[in-house]
Amino acid sequence: MTDSRSLLPSRPASRRLVSSALAALAALATGVLLAGCTSAVGEQSATSGSGSQGPVEGGTLRVAATTDHVPASVFGQSSDVGNTLIGLVYDSLVEYPQDSLDAQPSLATSWEVAEDGRSITLQLRNDVTFHDGRPFTSEDVRFSIETFADPAWAVQVQRTAAAVIGFDTSDPHAITLEFAHPLSNILDLLDIVPIVDSESFPGLKEASTYNGTGPFRFTGWRPGTGMTFERNEDYWKGAPDLEAVDVSVVPDAQAQVAGLRSGQYDLALGVTPRDVETLAQDPKFDVHDFEGATQQQYLGFQLKNRDLQEVRLRQAIAYAVDRERIVEELYRGSAVASGLPWSPSSPAYDEEKGQTYARDVAKAQQLVAELGDVPTLPLQFAAGQPAGETIAQIVQANLEEIGLEVELKPTEFAQMYKQLVGAQFEGLWIFGHTYAQYTPATLTVSAFPFNAAHNASNFVDEQYRADSDASWKVADPASAEAEELFDRVNDHIVDNVWLTDLVTSHPRVVTTSAVHGIDYSKRTELLLDEAWKDQ
Repeated sequence: MTDSRSLLPSRPASRRLVSSALAALAALATGVLLAGCTSAVGEQSATSGSGSQGPVEGGTLRVAATTDHVPASVFGQSSDVGNTLIGLVYDSLVEYPQDSLDAQPSLATSWEVAEDGRSITLQLRNDVTFHDGRPFTSEDVRFSIETFADPAWAVQVQRTAAAVIGFDTSDPHAITLEFAHPLSNILDLLDIVPIVDSESFPGLKEASTYNGTGPFRFTGWRPGTGMTFERNEDYWKGAPDLEAVDVSVVPDAQAQVAGLRSGQYDLALGVTPRDVETLAQDPKFDVHDFEGATQQQYLGFQLKNRDLQEVRLRQAIAYAVDRERIVEELYRGSAVASGLPWSPSSPAYDEEKGQTYARDVAKAQQLVAELGDVPTLPLQFAAGQPAGETIAQIVQANLEEIGLEVELKPTEFAQMYKQLVGAQFEGLWIFGHTYAQYTPATLTVSAFPFNAAHNASNFVDEQYRADSDASWKVADPASAEAEELFDRVNDHIVDNVWLTDLVTSHPRVVTTSAVHGIDYSKRTELLLDEAWKDQ
């Protein structure tokens, strides 16, 4: 199997000039439409704003985020602020579009996978520097992948990074990676891993320095309050238009909405779907949908809990949950209900099997009756998170209907993440996961809820691990062999139900109509290198 991509040589032209020219041409035709803006009113306002006809340089973008940075899990997609940090400060070797697995060049200009699938050779850009001015080289690629392979960082792609066992860095602008076995998800890894600087790494560990090659420089973190960034004037794609980004931690969704309305914030990451509907009707705001960067909410079962070791109880709970109610009440119809984890675009997506545990109260009650008395089950969820709180209340009501008592246990987000990594939940829990939009093997060998080697439920099954690992080692994830293995993995999830997925949604971000050009990575990170703001 081979795969090769290439970039045009030399430094790209300034995006500011290109964007201005394109904007002028578009204005002569039908007007400029903001990409990703789903509100009809918002689309109109995107061209009106302050009468702007194209990108404007300068200004600070003020962002309201729901969860604060967790330094110990900086690479773990563990918080809104942390994800924003990665998206602004760092680049990866390749970039996936939101809607496909067709990797595009980034810090790597081209690559080729060996015929036996046991190595990949990448050509690297020679015009990139870190924020401190040091040139980017192949040694930085080696260091970054080795960092992700270190279990101390608790990253969800640790097993894939650890399967890279050899590095040829003899050429500073090229690198060959050797694998322990063929890796169907090697490009996933190269998209997910941010390129970090080894020389300033101690500062990263202390959350005092984040030195990347990305469009914005880290300038400070105020724990519990927020994080600040300034533009990288030497960014290899051209300096961003925004002068700075100020991210504030605002856990309360209503406070985010109030801040948008009062002009305190320009962009809010945690607006509830109900408020999104309302704001979409107001010409002062725009709603941006990023459908390829999917996110899932799931209900987990701790198998160290003696009662939950009984698969019939887990099945009863899975049958009882009203996923469609969650879709309608919480997501206002902008989500997909399924008991399997995959995004609809995934090669492993199976609509029929995903409905195996479609709501069936009678069947759930029958299973509970077979079990007899079941003690009260603890149900943890992230405190202050509207999605977790709403889903927890719906699940509690659903389980009461089938004769199960649930004790709701709101838990601080950082503690939830710690329990996820350490597989330390007490009984039931509600949390989100991602990676379902990548090559399927990335989920089953990497994501904490599904990792066949060690997962948050403490579920152990040798056949599940064998099938997951086999799909990981099939070089072509689109092959018939891989498809058969994905089908078997789905059977394991359905039959053993150590967790049950609830809904798949995508980020919906609200901005004022003065904000343009924002984007989201497939990794669910906010991207602002092409963003600008009416002045």
